[in-house]
Amino acid sequence: MAETLLQMKDVHAWYGESHILHGVNLTVMKGEVVTLLGRNGAGRTTTLKAILGLVGRRNGSIRIEGAETAALPPHRIAHLGLGYCPEERGIFTSLSCEENLLLPPPVADGGMGLDEIYAMFPNLKERRMSPGGRLSGGEQQMLAVARILRTGAKLLLLDEISEGLAPVIVQTLARMIQQLRERGFTILMVEQNFRFAAPLADRFYIMERGLVHRELGAAELQDQMPLLHQLLGV
Repeated sequence: MAETLLQMKDVHAWYGESHILHGVNLTVMKGEVVTLLGRNGAGRTTTLKAILGLVGRRNGSIRIEGAETAALPPHRIAHLGLGYCPEERGIFTSLSCEENLLLPPPVADGGMGLDEIYAMFPNLKERRMSPGGRLSGGEQQMLAVARILRTGAKLLLLDEISEGLAPVIVQTLARMIQQLRERGFTILMVEQNFRFAAPLADRFYIMERGLVHRELGAAELQDQMPLLHQLLGV
């Protein structure tokens, strides 16, 4: 049987006085790709930030490999083997592509080396000496994902990595996710692009108003298209 890597039970989260998550329950098994679907404002990004301790306040239970983390500070949580790629990417524009890759400290053993990363992202090898601010949007997104692969993180939290990118770059990112799954990574991703997420994920959680509205397996998607159209507009 697959082993549970992440489990959230009755998780609430706030930014200041704003109550965003209202009792989120979800589970991610080792080696899975799981996608959070929902309209803007449904609480998907806040769910990722709650896992990392990056919200103003949170309560409920968040277990990573069985260890309760709801009371831990973000740096302690990261060292349990988590890597986060935020929607805004966070590239250091004055540093070269390679300097950006080398910047994050390791959080666990087993991080990918530069040669492995460049084999997965040939574009980054070609642009390794270019300033981060000179990279295209697609190259910056590749860099933002590649950067966390060096850290040794095995649970990757990816926020809207396909947003605003050309189809050829989106295809490259899809191949990357497939390769990472084959290498044993576990991925929890937020996606608005249903066509990108549908063939990649094992399971889907549909969020609405700070709650998980529905869980679907990949095999259920076709039969549930009317529901997905109603909730997501896909």
